[in-house]
Amino acid sequence: MRLKSSKVNEFRLWGLLLTMGGMLLMIVGLAGIVFDWGQAGRIIAVICMLIGAISMLGSMAIYFMAGMMSTSAVVVECPECGKPTKMLGKTDRCMFCKTILSMDPKHAPSGQNQSGTEAPNAHR
Repeated sequence: MRLKSSKVNEFRLWGLLLTMGGMLLMIVGLAGIVFDWGQAGRIIAVICMLIGAISMLGSMAIYFMAGMMSTSAVVVECPECGKPTKMLGKTDRCMFCKTILSMDPKHAPSGQNQSGTEAPNAHR
């Protein structure tokens, strides 16, 4: 359960992974020129630079989408940690403590009643 994250943070994670992967590919491509692997090194450099640049552009698009979704996200207060967190869709997780949050009572996790508060006899 600790590996799960909120939807906004998931988008940001994928953007970061694409950025780092693109930079790594460009560095590997540069090695083809620096270590003078001949004509094959230049071809490897061009291919890696192109794929790396496409990856960087993809990460920019993902960061843009995450930013646009973040501006329209509903801000709710987490019942567990009490911090304000952004929520996308009907269910999401707290950005800080990873608690499952729900706007719809039928999607609420067990132990919560219709008003979203914890049931008096629920056990943790």
